[in-house]
Amino acid sequence: MSDQTFGEAINEVRKSIERFKKIEGKEWGVEGAVIELCKQAGELSAKVMSAEGYYYTGREKEAAKYSSSTDDIADELADIIFAVVRIDDHYAIDLVATSIKTRQDEDVFL
Repeated sequence: MSDQTFGEAINEVRKSIERFKKIEGKEWGVEGAVIELCKQAGELSAKVMSAEGYYYTGREKEAAKYSSSTDDIADELADIIFAVVRIDDHYAIDLVATSIKTRQDEDVFL
């Protein structure tokens, strides 16, 4: 596990997004980011379902796309974070401040 703070990790994602912008075919709007978020959530679901044995035995032997590992799940989670940060930036939301506020609000209920 990294020693980075949440804010530092978000900034690293932003740097990666800037590098991707140089090679992407089209500039991403918020709509593209939301579509990508939904797509990646579906791919994460499939990887988790596969890893947890919800599909029939041997399915992963039919095609590599049906296999799943912790690294595959991590990749999907990272893709989701990228999409979330793109949406966050579009709306100029401070995810770090929002997460702190959410934790403080939770403390009121605990």
